[in-house]
Amino acid sequence: MTTQRFPLQGEFIELNVLLKLLALAPSGGAAKALIAGGEVRVDGAVETRIRRKLRAGNVVSVAGTEITIAAEGELP
Repeated sequence: MTTQRFPLQGEFIELNVLLKLLALAPSGGAAKALIAGGEVRVDGAVETRIRRKLRAGNVVSVAGTEITIAAEGELP
């Protein structure tokens, strides 16, 4: 499994936007399909809310990749 840290800029990022930004989904429609299909987990639980607000400390798992949401300025 690949692990990444995503430096959050602001209070939150929506799940579908994160998937597109990190190229885990090539489009918004593909991100929506991944999430709706139950292929995305947030903090270990299947997440089906397309616009789930992710905040610092959340961990997203999808397609063999684990992304930790880090607060802006937080050291790796």
